[in-house]
Amino acid sequence: MPSATENSMTTVANETHTPRSQTAEQNPGAAGAPQQDPGGRGRTWLAIIVLAVVAVAIYAGIRARAQAEAKLAHATALSSVPPVDVVYPRLGSASQEIALPGNMQPYIDTPIYARTSGYLRKWYFDIGAHVRKGQLLATIETPELDQQLAQAKAQLKNAQANLQLAQITAARWQHLLKTNSVSQQSTDQAVSDLASKQAILASNEANVRRLEQLQAYENIYAPFDGVITQRKTDIGDLIQAGENNPPQELFHLASIRTLRVYIPVPEVYTDAVRTGEKVAITLDEYPGRTFTGTLVRNSDAIDMATRTLNVEVDVANPDGLLRPGSYAFVHLTVPPVAGAVTIPSNTLLFRSEGLRAGVVRDGHAHLVPITIGHDYGSSVEVVSGLKPTDAVILDPSDSLEDGQPVQVVRSAQP
Repeated sequence: MPSATENSMTTVANETHTPRSQTAEQNPGAAGAPQQDPGGRGRTWLAIIVLAVVAVAIYAGIRARAQAEAKLAHATALSSVPPVDVVYPRLGSASQEIALPGNMQPYIDTPIYARTSGYLRKWYFDIGAHVRKGQLLATIETPELDQQLAQAKAQLKNAQANLQLAQITAARWQHLLKTNSVSQQSTDQAVSDLASKQAILASNEANVRRLEQLQAYENIYAPFDGVITQRKTDIGDLIQAGENNPPQELFHLASIRTLRVYIPVPEVYTDAVRTGEKVAITLDEYPGRTFTGTLVRNSDAIDMATRTLNVEVDVANPDGLLRPGSYAFVHLTVPPVAGAVTIPSNTLLFRSEGLRAGVVRDGHAHLVPITIGHDYGSSVEVVSGLKPTDAVILDPSDSLEDGQPVQVVRSAQP
């Protein structure tokens, strides 16, 4: 019994060997031309169009993905090379002015004491009075000293009389000795007594001069031109002078025609101190006004406690506008350092190994060690490590490493 597969193959073979005439008879309209199937052709074109649409969709997807990957790779590359802004150092450094505080002091400032003891009889000038050298300031009444002087003068007269008698006796004894009327011993005693009387007379004369000098101190005079800043006595006060008594100040006299201002100059600015240079002086009590002083001298030694140099500035005060004790500011100009450059403060990198600045060279960042001179606030003076042609990175990141690739986005010329 034949299988279903063999029956199918027999049927197909019979259909294949069907005579052309039979086909033509069955389809008389297709005689002499090949027969076409309109429905099959449409399905073929539809399949082709679908395949084309699918191919276009696949291509578009692949292309979009490739573009996204390219953009991602470009973004990754850009993120790995950070953008930076750079600035070029400015050659030289600005002249800096520093204001140092100081107290104005009189050119001469001295207390006036009494040299002799007594009672204050009268004073002639009070505080604020301007006096000239040699003017009488006060007088002291010294009754005990007057009595001592009178006694000393009396002793002096007695010594003079004794000396006169000793001279006569010594001359007489020496004359008698020539005739051997007196002994040599008596003559020698007379001559020795004369020498003793001469010494006593000299002592009394010195004592009188001492007391007269003390009596002259009853009048107190101004030792120089100045102003009375203090009066610490009054009429009737007991004045005790002498080595065994503490000194009692009567007046305080200050010379204010020229004033001194002492300022402590920090060690780093000592090169700005030049003797003879003119400087500006300002005071809060005279806003907007500047006085001129002169650097006259300095201690030429650094104070180890404060690390400063003591400098004296003298300022003329002919009109008396400036007062001793006033708080003043002395303005010193610090000259620029030769070969230095100036960069903004936001370019500095503080690292454990020291101060650094980021410099762009050949597309890479280099951390250059620098040395700072003066700090101007928004900018700093660099005395070594940088040149005017170096492109210094602005606002560098703390993670910036030496040799790291960077991309310069914007550069600012000095």
